[in-house]
Amino acid sequence: MATIGYARVSTRDQNPDGQTDALEAAGCDKIFVEHASGTLAKRPALTEALGYLREGDSLVVTKLDRLGRSVRNLKQVADELQQRGVGLKALSQGIDTTTPGGRLFFHMLAAIAEFEHDLIVERTHDGLAAARARGRKGGPKFKMTPTKIRQARAMYDEGGHTVQEIADTFGVSRPTIYRHLAEHVERLCI
Repeated sequence: MATIGYARVSTRDQNPDGQTDALEAAGCDKIFVEHASGTLAKRPALTEALGYLREGDSLVVTKLDRLGRSVRNLKQVADELQQRGVGLKALSQGIDTTTPGGRLFFHMLAAIAEFEHDLIVERTHDGLAAARARGRKGGPKFKMTPTKIRQARAMYDEGGHTVQEIADTFGVSRPTIYRHLAEHVERLCI
């Protein structure tokens, strides 16, 4: 039964020493350190730590937010660990999923966080519906007006400009120019 630590800092400028000191004080046999944003899908040190763990081991973090990208992701990791017979401990929150009380507390926190997320989503949808009812539309403002689209089409048809040059002229990306050129062709074919 090994105790494995995982520490993560978001940038190279941040120092993981506070986390590694706490993990060492907690008796971790091995510590994996990550220098990556929690939002990144690929976190090699976490993947390595998860691969290192065996049934009966415990994964230790200083705080739960060091482990998961989101509540949903954190719950997935915790569920995977539980299925494998691996415990999860969060030092600052006093969570230890190797005990029944620790598992209950973890799932209560996850449920509350998921409920909060659902409320935010519901309020956002309600706000968008209210804005639409008042005639407002969401989304970004279009950079290409009908006049600019006609000018871009004329530049393209002349043949003296590359698509990149046209995009640079209007301050948009090449895919934006291609999209508007394709829409123009579709309208001609209808």
